[in-house]
Amino acid sequence: MQLVVLGSGTSVFHPHRAAAGFWLQTENGSMLLDCGADTPHRMAKENLDWLNLDAIWISHLHLDHCGGLAPFLFGMKHVPGIESRSKALKISGCEGVEKLLRSIDESHNYKLMRQRFPIEIQEFSAGERKSFELLPDLKAETFPTPHRRESLAIRLTNSSRKTVVYTSDTGFSEELAQFCRGADLLILECSFYRDKAVATHLELAEATRIAQIAEPRTLLLTHLYPEWDAVDLEAEASKLWSGQTIAARDGLRLEI
Repeated sequence: MQLVVLGSGTSVFHPHRAAAGFWLQTENGSMLLDCGADTPHRMAKENLDWLNLDAIWISHLHLDHCGGLAPFLFGMKHVPGIESRSKALKISGCEGVEKLLRSIDESHNYKLMRQRFPIEIQEFSAGERKSFELLPDLKAETFPTPHRRESLAIRLTNSSRKTVVYTSDTGFSEELAQFCRGADLLILECSFYRDKAVATHLELAEATRIAQIAEPRTLLLTHLYPEWDAVDLEAEASKLWSGQTIAARDGLRLEI
């Protein structure tokens, strides 16, 4: 599998960090982990095969994680070559995704759901853990996170037993850390360096504590607010845990 960081930032506009979005290329298809407002154009800039994207995962309904979903569907109606696509696009994620899309659709009759290809929407409650096949030979498991009522982390395992966990936004949770255990790649938010203003995000000490419990092969810290611009994240993380830490940056590509 290969991961491409499309957006390592937050809702705060930044010259070098787009809102949250990750492209995961697997042996049997491609998917997005969240679709921030900048994600559609970032896919094009990275020369990814977005015309044939197979699936989209939406972790929660903050707009820096789902604000690009409706524009992506709107753009797909007009892109050259779309007439050759017939396979379905799977949109999976938290409760409320379909309501959000239909509300935008009905506000101006955008016809977002009227595509040349089928759109399949599947929602999962944060109140129960679910396992399902997101792509062929790609098993997905969900886990609630302490961020918003609907927020979900996702664990993805391919047929070679390589595992990616994407927490998206979250506060600290030992139960979440256990859910992340043994991941080959843990994509974990680390919004703040220290003295965080809210309980529903992580600062570095909490993120590395999760890593100590989870023991991932590689830790990718993302969802970085502008305060990180003046801090060497990887150097500071190395003071708190001994594993491999990578600071996410837009355009970064990782082999899993």
